[in-house]
Amino acid sequence: MTSKAIDLGKLSEEDILKLRICQLPVKIEGTWLENCINDLYDELGQKGIIFRPLCYLADEWLTPDKEPIVGIPFFLADPALIRLEKKMVLEVEGGTKDWCMKLLRHETGHAINYAYKLYRRKKWQRIFGRFSQEYGDTYRYRPYSKNFVRHLEDYYAQYHPDEDFAETFAVWLTPESNWQHQYRGWRVLAKLNYVDTLMNEIKGKEPLVRKEKLYWQASKIRSTLKSFYKEKMHSYAEELPDFHDSNLKKIFVFTGADKEAFKKYKKSLKAEQLIRKYKKDIINNVARWTGEKKFMISGLTDAIIKRCGDLRLIVEKDEPASVIDITSYITTSVMNYLYTGGYRREY
Repeated sequence: MTSKAIDLGKLSEEDILKLRICQLPVKIEGTWLENCINDLYDELGQKGIIFRPLCYLADEWLTPDKEPIVGIPFFLADPALIRLEKKMVLEVEGGTKDWCMKLLRHETGHAINYAYKLYRRKKWQRIFGRFSQEYGDTYRYRPYSKNFVRHLEDYYAQYHPDEDFAETFAVWLTPESNWQHQYRGWRVLAKLNYVDTLMNEIKGKEPLVRKEKLYWQASKIRSTLKSFYKEKMHSYAEELPDFHDSNLKKIFVFTGADKEAFKKYKKSLKAEQLIRKYKKDIINNVARWTGEKKFMISGLTDAIIKRCGDLRLIVEKDEPASVIDITSYITTSVMNYLYTGGYRREY
């Protein structure tokens, strides 16, 4: 079956998952993505920048290293694939117009950096850091730092000098961002002013790099959607709501949808209530023994509280024993994160 003959809207989810990504009848032209890209090009034009990054469908949002192009996830090009992505990983990155534009501006920051070889400049390196710095599997960020712009989630500008530049550029490019006022008094204003100077310098100039090698192009990927999501869900496991389930069910009693079980424990203390009650003590103890910042521990604890509520978990042991158990679990999770960059599923 050729891709042109495939109508994703008429296929079952099971049949779609059997398809290879390269078989999918997807393209940017004629979709909402084309409108987003045209808006991006208009924004660049309004700034006097003649560079227009080539946008293509890839397996995820990306800009290949030193390639002045932008990859957009293939699943954004079809409503059926958007629904599948939502079901599989619970969210669709760039699935709204505003979110898509944010990511396009960010990736364009990388692309323009490579197109004009800005990262080679000594002042660029002095302001943003070494471009050659290794990317880590994880990064530690300071949520209250005024040395970085706040654009994408998780304080992404703090990940790497190249990300810092891309995020700073994205804020600079965003229409009506009023960055001069928004970041007044912040040290990051120096970065924004530098980007402003750079963009005025390259205004009207052709890019230095024109090569466009389309890495991870969707039309070349032979993996089935089933394999694609199996791998993706494994890599995203810690971000999915059920990541802690197996361990929480060892600490508390799982009632779930069992009405009889829930009646039996109707008067019992709920796990979410217990953790909320002792949350401050739990965070203080975990911070003391792990050295992790309290706001990081608080975020993990909040996620666990929410999941306990979703699962309707009940406290069966006495309160002190249950508090020790959940504190130990959170401590173990935080320590594993500090040493490996990930939370452990089993302990």
